[in-house]
Amino acid sequence: MPRRPAYPARISSGGGNIPFMASIRSKSRNSPFLSIGLVVLGAILLIGYCYSNSGGANGGLQGLSKLEGGASCTLEVIKALPVLKKAYGDRMQKVLHVGPDTFSVVSSLLTEEDTEAWGIEPYDLDEVDAECKSLVHRGIVRVADIKFPLPYRGKSFSIVIVSEALDYLSPRYLNQTLPELVRVSTNGVVIFTGYPGEQLKAGSRDVTKFGRPTKLRNPSWWIRFFVKNSLEENEVVGKKFEQASLKSSYTPACQVFHLKSFP
Repeated sequence: MPRRPAYPARISSGGGNIPFMASIRSKSRNSPFLSIGLVVLGAILLIGYCYSNSGGANGGLQGLSKLEGGASCTLEVIKALPVLKKAYGDRMQKVLHVGPDTFSVVSSLLTEEDTEAWGIEPYDLDEVDAECKSLVHRGIVRVADIKFPLPYRGKSFSIVIVSEALDYLSPRYLNQTLPELVRVSTNGVVIFTGYPGEQLKAGSRDVTKFGRPTKLRNPSWWIRFFVKNSLEENEVVGKKFEQASLKSSYTPACQVFHLKSFP
C-alpha cells in the first residue's frame, strides 16, 4: 500500500488543500499496481499453504495413507515389507496378499528378488490402470469373494498377508474366511487390521470409502477369536517383527498379528 505522507495534509480556506489532492492522484496512479501486487502475493501464500498441508513432495503418499476413519492398512503392508522380510527371512518366497488395492502390494512384491506374488481383490474393480489389468489377465490377481472357499489348494503359498479385508466381515464369516487363509499357507498368516490407540473400541463401527461398515476390533477381541477357532499366534515371529520394527524405527499404524499355519 502507498505510504502516508510524512506530514499530514492541511486544508486551508485559500485552496491550501493541494497536497491532499496530490495524495489522491498518487493513490489513483498506484492502485493498479497495488491490485496486481496483492493478487500475486495472495497466489504465493495460497500455493505455500497447499504445499505445506500436503507435506510437500510426499503429500500424495501421506494422503493415500488415510481412509475415512484411519490409516490404510493396505498401504501399511507396503511400508512394512522390509520389516516382514527380516522377521520371516527366506520364508517369504511365495506370497499371497488379500485385500483392497492388492495390485499395489503385489507390484511391490514382484520387484523383490526371489519372490513370487499373487493377490485377491475382495471387491469389484471399478477403474484400474493397464498394469492392474495385466495382472488380472495373467491370473496373478483374482477378484474373489473371500466369504467362500479360496480358489487355491492347501499350502499353496509360503506366507499369506491380509489387510483391511477382514475388517468388514462379521464373526460368522470370519469363522470361515480366516481358517481358509491359514489353510493355503505353509509358514503363517500376517493380519493387518483395525487402528490401535484410544480411538479403537470393541464393536465400534465406521464407514469407509468402500461403503461397508468396518468393525474396529481391539487386540483382546482378536485374541479371543483366535483361541475360540483354534488359531495359534506365532510368538517367535511376532517378537522378531517387533525387534525389526524397533531397529528400523517403524511404528505400525495398524494392528499386526502373526498366525501359524496348520500342521
